[in-house]
Amino acid sequence: MKELIEYRVKMIARLSEAAHEFCAACEAVHDPFEKIAGGWNLHQIAWHTRDVEKLVYGGRIDRTLHEDNPQFKNFDADEWMAAHYNPQESLSAILEDFIKDVDALCQTLRDLPQGAWSRESRHEALGGELTLQLWVERSLAHVEEHLKSLAKP
Repeated sequence: MKELIEYRVKMIARLSEAAHEFCAACEAVHDPFEKIAGGWNLHQIAWHTRDVEKLVYGGRIDRTLHEDNPQFKNFDADEWMAAHYNPQESLSAILEDFIKDVDALCQTLRDLPQGAWSRESRHEALGGELTLQLWVERSLAHVEEHLKSLAKP
């Protein structure tokens, strides 16, 4: 159990670090509307990362904590982008919201009793018995994926 607790503490710390690294990488880009990885520009990547962290992974974590075995629908990032993306929103506002949300999530996770990490949920495509820990791992992987995409030439 000691190793599992240490893993969770490190995962929370890394989520916070990765979010701050992501923001720093975004702020270092000269033109946020220049196309980069996958055809999206940095502004779109930042917008997407913020929204997915808050609405998808943050939402799944919150619901898993507060509901009994909630079920989640699949999320289509391209469909969400097409319907909701706002190129007029400032990059600084996007990054500020992102950090605020991730920092709040990390504080919530730090305060959890160990048993909460095993709370379960279901997903229409992934099936059942999906733990809160899995959604935190997916959240971290998502931030790191987009952090790496900004580092590619």
